[in-house]
Amino acid sequence: MRRVRAEILNTRKLGAYHSLTLVAPEIAERARPGQFVSVAMPADRRFVLRRHFSIHQASRRGGWAGTLEFVFDPRGPGTDWLAESKAHQFLDVIGPLGKAFAYPRRLGNCLLVSEEHGSAPIYFLAQELRARGKRVDLIVGASSEDHVFNPIEAKRLSQQIAIVTADGSLGERGRVEDVLVGMLDATGAEVVYAAGSRRMLRAVAELCIERRLPAQVAVEEQMACGLGICQTCVIPVIRKDGSGYDNLRVCADGPVFNPARIFWDRWMGDEPRTLSTPPEGFPVVSAWPR
Repeated sequence: MRRVRAEILNTRKLGAYHSLTLVAPEIAERARPGQFVSVAMPADRRFVLRRHFSIHQASRRGGWAGTLEFVFDPRGPGTDWLAESKAHQFLDVIGPLGKAFAYPRRLGNCLLVSEEHGSAPIYFLAQELRARGKRVDLIVGASSEDHVFNPIEAKRLSQQIAIVTADGSLGERGRVEDVLVGMLDATGAEVVYAAGSRRMLRAVAELCIERRLPAQVAVEEQMACGLGICQTCVIPVIRKDGSGYDNLRVCADGPVFNPARIFWDRWMGDEPRTLSTPPEGFPVVSAWPR
């Protein structure tokens, strides 16, 4: 983890989203898919806390070496302020933060599932998996066409892709869950990665438990410090022995988790049905390097 004064190299608009590329070699060299950066806001009473963003790209070589990119959807004073940023301005950035996705040692067919801005870290993961000789297939979901993040890039990264929008403006009409089973069958996926809404991630978790597929998900929760100190971003995660659950910090213990161990009923505010543990033989850790 490093704190740097990073120059903005480039800004661009991608549909409903904004992208900022920073010159930050100290962070880019260490960044992995699933991790995030913490960006300081102006010294103003309206902005008390930093804002936290998943890393979309981190270039370690070539003409863009030492740069990293993050993507956001302007929805409040902090992100609105960032959307007005210009090239050659500087930002106070801490990163990389959080636990990254793990790459499978032996499994080769990877299905990556994302919604809205959750596609940003998933595309980064897709590039890293392809570089390791893995097959990558994608499901990309959004509310509408302008919220489908960079569909051209998605098609370039995947061998087979399903794009789903709630209003049918691009791809199929519906939700990610509507095409999940079909894509698992069509691609022969051996491992699943996902980032998006809690609803979608829970559907991924339940299907992967049913099919005994290893999976990892990047979750989102309200963050304050982003460093694991304040305990505001905890989620309930079932212990490996099934004896109960612990409240783990998304910023430090995540944001990547095994979805089979998230206590979804409690996290989503449902009436707990059971404190379920993965079925016997479920490959919780065997597919992943320590």
